[in-house]
Amino acid sequence: MHGGDQIAGVLLAHNVKFVFTLCGGHISPILVGCKQLGIRILDVRHEATAVFAADAVARLSGVPGVAVVTAGPGLTNTITAVKNAQMAQSPIVLIGGATATALKGRGSLQDIDQMALLRPHVKWATTVKRVRYLAAVTQKAFAVARRGVPGPVFIECPVDLLYPESLVREWYGIDSGGQAVGDKLIKLYLARHVNRLFSGGSATTPQPADATTPVAGSSKTGKVSRMLESAKKPVLLVGSQAMLQAEESNRIAAAVDKLGLPTFLSGMARGLLGRSSAIQLRHKRRQALREADLVILAGVPSDFRLNYGRHIGRGTKLISINRSSTDLKKNRKPNLGVLSDPGAFLVELAKSTEIGLRDPSWLAALKERDTKRDAEIISQSEAETQFLNPLALCRELENHLPDDAVLVADGGDFVATASYILRPRAPLSWLDPGVFGTLGVGAGFALGAKLCRPEAQVWAIFGDGSVGYSLTEFDTFVRHKIPVIAVVGNDAGWTQIAREQVEVLKDDVATVLANSDYHRVAEAFGARGFVLDAHDQIANILQQAESAEAQAKPVLINARIGKTEFRKGSISI
Repeated sequence: MHGGDQIAGVLLAHNVKFVFTLCGGHISPILVGCKQLGIRILDVRHEATAVFAADAVARLSGVPGVAVVTAGPGLTNTITAVKNAQMAQSPIVLIGGATATALKGRGSLQDIDQMALLRPHVKWATTVKRVRYLAAVTQKAFAVARRGVPGPVFIECPVDLLYPESLVREWYGIDSGGQAVGDKLIKLYLARHVNRLFSGGSATTPQPADATTPVAGSSKTGKVSRMLESAKKPVLLVGSQAMLQAEESNRIAAAVDKLGLPTFLSGMARGLLGRSSAIQLRHKRRQALREADLVILAGVPSDFRLNYGRHIGRGTKLISINRSSTDLKKNRKPNLGVLSDPGAFLVELAKSTEIGLRDPSWLAALKERDTKRDAEIISQSEAETQFLNPLALCRELENHLPDDAVLVADGGDFVATASYILRPRAPLSWLDPGVFGTLGVGAGFALGAKLCRPEAQVWAIFGDGSVGYSLTEFDTFVRHKIPVIAVVGNDAGWTQIAREQVEVLKDDVATVLANSDYHRVAEAFGARGFVLDAHDQIANILQQAESAEAQAKPVLINARIGKTEFRKGSISI
């Protein structure tokens, strides 16, 4: 057994089914060890994709996602994806190779200070010093990644801890000839060094520890119940953090439904109440928050998305439920702060109270606004544009999507437009980057989603800017038979930026793209590609895409769309 086998054993014990990677000699023993234990290895074309895929697996399964990358540039390529996972509070175990222990700092290949690079972006980072610690350190990484506020962790594994001892001794030339006194001293030093690396033998694989979920006590549920009893215009806003316990998503949905409060869903919570719900609202959130007399933020910080808390009326009572003591009171101190997993707390709250809505006219008024806004969107979707009206395309897609569809969002203007129209069908059926607003998550998220939900259709919604980060991964989809369907809203520009830049600064510099044949790129990798530029083609091409998907063929639909003013003034800072 070598060091890679020890790490693989811990991953298997933690129910890891997939490892995402881009190969490198520093990490080969880990990949081989995992494959021999039946863990599926998914090799991608960029290390960021590996981490994004691990992030998606963590969100959809509740098991920390695992990415294994080689040293130096292999690791530096992950930084954006690691930071995205940190800000999205996704539990990820990132394992990176490193130069041999005796060569550290001596100019060996790809030797940099990896710990300094990763520490600011992870919950915990460590370098393994001896072979016998590999299993225990990996075990701890899983516990830390899930504990409290989840997030990514980093394990640095020097290459001479991963390969068999006999080979490592050959590398160091311990058994080679050489009679000079200097040679003998060097060999003596290296022999002692290798002895230390392998001392103590192979440790046994530790058993995984259960992750504790922080839940507030009954006194807090009682206080929230009493505040709800006196509220006439309550609003519940459920965010991504409420979905950290993926296995509890149906119970959380039932709890929210039982509470019966007017509810807005954001991030990973989109889809929690299904495609249609009597209590869910999708539009005019800012207005509702300003008019409410009680707002409950369940896993939602008062950051830029709530205008730093200013979307909530100054006289409105605020309850914040969050795992993070920082996010609990970020920018606005709540009347009641509950340090707890928000999903678990909502379940307990629903058990302990029979509140109901005191004034049904409040919900009725909010639903009427939703209906009016939907009618406005329908009217705007009927306007003539060059090529396809993007709202009309999204409406057709919404009517076409099956009940098991999982939606991946990666883009700016087109994707944000789609978010007004596409309705996730079920809990954990919507994936977006989260608060970091990262472009480039699409291929990795779609890969992880399809692996977790092989029976479901996975639809990745791209802008033509963001798809540039993911196109090469169609090779990955084809090689590994991962049949995702990508829809690219192609308006030949970075439209979300251009719209405001041109109006304010009178210049479109760096915002113009070509009307490129993205579908041909997918075809070159062996996927199916379609170009869509007329409304009467939509139904037929969507059906052809589904037929290809059913035959394990990845698909890219290059949808040429016109520009609209639907999201004018939507830039956030």
